[in-house]
Amino acid sequence: MRMVSYRDGSDTRGGVLLDDAVFDLEGLLKAAGALPVSSVRDFLSLHGNEIEAFSISVAGLVERNPSTRVGPRTEVRLTTPVPDPAKVLCVGLNYQDHVAETGRALPEYPDVFVKFATTLVGPEDGIQGADVSANLDFEGEVAAVIGRAARHVPEEDALGYVAGLAPLNDISARDLQYRGTQWTAGKTVDRSTPWGPAFVTLDEIGDPQALELVTRVNGVEMQHSNTRHQIFPIARIVSYLSGFLTLEPGDVIATGTPQGIGAKRTPPIWLKPGDTVEIDVERVGVLSNQVA
Repeated sequence: MRMVSYRDGSDTRGGVLLDDAVFDLEGLLKAAGALPVSSVRDFLSLHGNEIEAFSISVAGLVERNPSTRVGPRTEVRLTTPVPDPAKVLCVGLNYQDHVAETGRALPEYPDVFVKFATTLVGPEDGIQGADVSANLDFEGEVAAVIGRAARHVPEEDALGYVAGLAPLNDISARDLQYRGTQWTAGKTVDRSTPWGPAFVTLDEIGDPQALELVTRVNGVEMQHSNTRHQIFPIARIVSYLSGFLTLEPGDVIATGTPQGIGAKRTPPIWLKPGDTVEIDVERVGVLSNQVA
């Protein structure tokens, strides 16, 4: 199942993307006889334990309830899949080749930093930040969306707390990032980090540690790796984070980028207005945004 959020006038509503059309989440829940809610985050809070069963039933619900159709994907404006996450947690230095290109030692534990909801934009929005940074950089990543509250979760159980995965572009203002020892300034520029267009539930993905990840800038491949090369797999990341804070439904975890970032190329490649960046994750989808 591909879960999205979409604009409905001045409101934002949850939806499901099926066969290039968007269907209203609240309508589908009513049709299923489940407690209806209109937002993806509320859906995860109330129905996160049942997400796989709901995913399996969606095609039949849509067929029997055509009135839930909002419109074709091309005519519906999508926002970020979860517009209001309580937390956006990010793991840096999680691919050995990327660690090597930065000249750092391999981490013993996940290197965690945070973003904020104001940093995130959707699949149809422009990437902001070129007006405040001359060194705007791309980072193709896989984001995990938490489906139910997780605290002190063993690694072997951790994927049961993940609702799905989505492409994410961890845009980084390198000049701001390298001004000090903390990364916050370079990672949290307003409206700079796109993700989506949907998060895909794990029942449709299979093994999250066997996904090809490709980043393209203006159609040219810049990064190409596979999640099997992650130093800390997604289950371990979820387990580790849940050891010191409670992960809540709708929280977003960016799981790191492989080698090939613009800052480490000779000469460096910096994003400029008009550039198009694509993050292509196997079995998950393609995120494409233009730099504003």
